Amino acid sequence: MAATLATKPDATKQRRGRRKTVEDGTRPVSAKLSWRIRWRRDRSLILMTLPAVVLLLVFNYAPLFGLVTAFQYYDPLVGVWHSSWAGLDQFRMLFQDPLFWGALRNTLFLSLVQLVLFFPIPVVLALLLNTVMNERLRNFVQSVVYLPHFFSWVLTITIFQQMIGGAGILNHFLRQHSIGTWDFMTNPHTFALLITSQAVWKEAGWGIIVFLAALAAIDTNLYEASAVDGAGRWRRMWHITLPGLRGVIVLMLVLRLGNALTVGFEQFLIQRYAVGHSAADVLDTFSFYYGIATNNYSYGAAAGLFKSVISLLLILGANRLAHAFGEDGLYRK
Repeated sequence: MAATLATKPDATKQRRGRRKTVEDGTRPVSAKLSWRIRWRRDRSLILMTLPAVVLLLVFNYAPLFGLVTAFQYYDPLVGVWHSSWAGLDQFRMLFQDPLFWGALRNTLFLSLVQLVLFFPIPVVLALLLNTVMNERLRNFVQSVVYLPHFFSWVLTITIFQQMIGGAGILNHFLRQHSIGTWDFMTNPHTFALLITSQAVWKEAGWGIIVFLAALAAIDTNLYEASAVDGAGRWRRMWHITLPGLRGVIVLMLVLRLGNALTVGFEQFLIQRYAVGHSAADVLDTFSFYYGIATNNYSYGAAAGLFKSVISLLLILGANRLAHAFGEDGLYRK
């Protein structure tokens, strides 16, 4: 009896809450909204993202239909529907081609070099910029390091050619002082360092945007409390800043590993003849030169499909490894 009396006020409050909701014309939070109400509510956001969705469908998902040519003897004169089927013959020829394995080896090696030498630099730049107290100086430095991102690879390689090429400023200085010259732009043994330095100069400034946003989200009260407790700058960076960046670093690392086999088509295409195909051929240039350029479209599509499958496995494996270390990765487990 006492329990019944105790529950009556709660039931009365619930009925009054429902009655007030109806009278105010508002809808309970748990109620399911119809698609018309959601459309009226989110119409501006949907229309704003519509062009990006269309571009994504046209340039990323529609071309997936062309992967069927990897299993055909594709003839552009008769089209996809009337080309004869090859089954896995294109992949058998691909795996028996020593040029393909050379391109794959170059791709993995160059990706590893860029991962080790390039990936930490945006993190370091973000930490350094975060310590600059003068806002005008910080904005100026950000603008300077962002600017090369908007240069094309043709312009970037031209600048490097003028600086460290055979007739560049560096070799001109060495000749004036009777010192032996060295053309970095045509040396296949230093090609990995060359393309990494080009990528760092062009893209490192743009890559710090994500890390600066993550740094801005760290609670400043933590720094003040640690300073009061006597923690120095390095200790605050080790115990506050880096743990605050850990989730973003893991996410960017997962994305980087998923994109490891795409090391830069245009950059390698421009410099391939200078250093030779044995040093500059990667999977993207292999698909172009031995597929599209020779009208063997099915062979190039098979190489592209192989790269896509391996990239998918890499990103899934990296994401699972992130979950094993307690991070979210691309999505929460």
